[in-house]
Amino acid sequence: MEKKEIKNCFKIGAISPVFIGESIAKHQHKKNIGAHQLFLGQVRADILGDKEVQAIEYSAYEVMANDEFHKIREEAFSKFDLICMHIYHSIGVVKSGEICLFVFVSSKHRKMAQQAIEFLVEEIKTNVPIFGKEIFADNSHTWKVNN
Repeated sequence: MEKKEIKNCFKIGAISPVFIGESIAKHQHKKNIGAHQLFLGQVRADILGDKEVQAIEYSAYEVMANDEFHKIREEAFSKFDLICMHIYHSIGVVKSGEICLFVFVSSKHRKMAQQAIEFLVEEIKTNVPIFGKEIFADNSHTWKVNN
């Protein structure tokens, strides 16, 4: 059995709406798709104490994280009848209001796509070693707790 290539799932900085739109548009020629489902994670301007989060700086040991993304992708393809799947996570600084996670799946039927998205996002949040440092206006910071 041939080993699948491990893809780089990281994008430097925020994931732009243009990139998201172009990703969706690229699937119009695939006539066996009946449903697309996507998840967009956005940086919140949380208030911690008396400070508002201005941005999150994401870091990761990218080789290990991409390997984990690959395992999650393979498990999702084996559990759900998917046609396509794309996962992108930001690395570097992402300002509040910007997109930091883009998960996009396509299948013949909507329920399969919906179930796959739920599975993928939970697995990513639980298992991929990505770290977020919340940055405040005064340049102080705190490490983010995933939830």
